[in-house]
Amino acid sequence: MIKIAIPVHDGMLNTHFGHCEKFSIIDADETAKTISQTSELEAPPHEPGLLPKFLGERGVNMIIAGGMGGRAQDLFAERNIKVIFGAPCDTPENLAKSYLEGKLVTGANACDH
Repeated sequence: MIKIAIPVHDGMLNTHFGHCEKFSIIDADETAKTISQTSELEAPPHEPGLLPKFLGERGVNMIIAGGMGGRAQDLFAERNIKVIFGAPCDTPENLAKSYLEGKLVTGANACDH
């Protein structure tokens, strides 16, 4: 089982990871390629370095994002949380399904810092 966090705004991927209003949290089975549960989690106020701890304490072990700064990527890596960036703007469920099916197409990191 994996627990994927996807930053969202108005039900779609928010490309600015650190300033999202919520996270869609998706519990999925990589072997069966199924989603077992989806929930939303209010994001804490933006504070550099806070999100890796915040999400890690909630069992998240993967992030799908549009973009993320290098320091944040390093902090997630230290917590063994896999980060996929460059994801397109879509619903969290579609992004998770695409990942599980091996069809998630990513582009450039949407973060410039």
